[in-house]
Amino acid sequence: MSGTRRKPGRMGPFVSGFRTSLSEQGYSVLAVGNMLTDMGALGRWMQEHDVQPGQLSSAVIADFGSDCLAAGRRKVPSVKSFAPLLRFLRGEEVIGDPPASESALERLLVDYRGWLAAERGLAEMTIIRYENLARWFLQQLTDDAIELGALSGAQVVTFLLRESERVSVGSAKGRVAELRSLLKFLYVRGLTPHLLTTAVPPVAGWRDTSIPKALPAGHVQRLLDSCDRCGPVQVRDYAILMLVARLGLRSIEVARLKLGDIDWRGGRIILRGKASREDGMPLPADVGQALADYLADVRPATSVRSVFLSCKAPRRGIRPDLVSDVTRRACDRAGLRRVGAHRLRHSLATEMLRRGVKLVDIGQVLRHRDLATTALYAKVDLATLRSIALPWPGERR
Repeated sequence: MSGTRRKPGRMGPFVSGFRTSLSEQGYSVLAVGNMLTDMGALGRWMQEHDVQPGQLSSAVIADFGSDCLAAGRRKVPSVKSFAPLLRFLRGEEVIGDPPASESALERLLVDYRGWLAAERGLAEMTIIRYENLARWFLQQLTDDAIELGALSGAQVVTFLLRESERVSVGSAKGRVAELRSLLKFLYVRGLTPHLLTTAVPPVAGWRDTSIPKALPAGHVQRLLDSCDRCGPVQVRDYAILMLVARLGLRSIEVARLKLGDIDWRGGRIILRGKASREDGMPLPADVGQALADYLADVRPATSVRSVFLSCKAPRRGIRPDLVSDVTRRACDRAGLRRVGAHRLRHSLATEMLRRGVKLVDIGQVLRHRDLATTALYAKVDLATLRSIALPWPGERR
């Protein structure tokens, strides 16, 4: 056994598989050795206390840690440090999933989460956002000693007004959609006697009144040039920035990109974006080269099918918010004011409009479902707007 010559006790049958799993996830040799050492100590303790591998849980590991402290062991591993081992054993079906919380709130949230996925078909990140609002709303009801059966429209409005005071107009509009979804669920489940969705007021704010903010074309190129591509992180980041800056991909589309979504012979990629949509896009040569450099020279060999992986162990597909983190780091290197990844999407649309591309074609590139969304970019071309503007009644041309 790596890291110790002592026998691993009840954990013996799993040492080889766990070592391989840790290596595939990108853990260093030192980290693997330390985790195997702790695994062996746990296995010997399990043998002494007649604990079977199938009985292993966080509570059992906590008992192991307490006994280590009582025995005077100087370095005692925490329960959290055994999380990779527990994940591995669950994957091998040695142990089951951890028991769900017994609180009524947690049971309700689990039910709500399942309803959002099965009945509404929402994406994972959207479900998380809806669940967070539901938890916040229901916890406040509990703190105020309000029963769901007695919930009124006035209490719903009071909650929304408090939220509106601390968030932006856009976020407040999101709260309205999330709250209406929760209220519909509570009514469907029979937890509220009345459908209270009509009690949620809309948030004032004109739609599409803002002008899209874009970076000058030279600044976009400076962001790309800031990646020197000498290390694995910047090779990966350069490929991500190319997808966003050249193709206008959303952050979630970059994060969801799988190895099988790239058709190298056909020169196209399949994008999985909002509302479970799938769209095909041509793959330009420079973007394809950036992807090929990352996949061939940098991306570690792993069973994970996501194109972009975290650079630190455990290896996993990146989260959508990492795409904006990559953009902000590039801004720092280029000496520019920090912006998020969506600003590059606006910049692409603005540059296409400046070059004379029609709004319909821009909408296809950005994969807008409604042309009215693309029409927002017409505001940035003030000269064209002036030339096509209709006169007021009675005004002469």
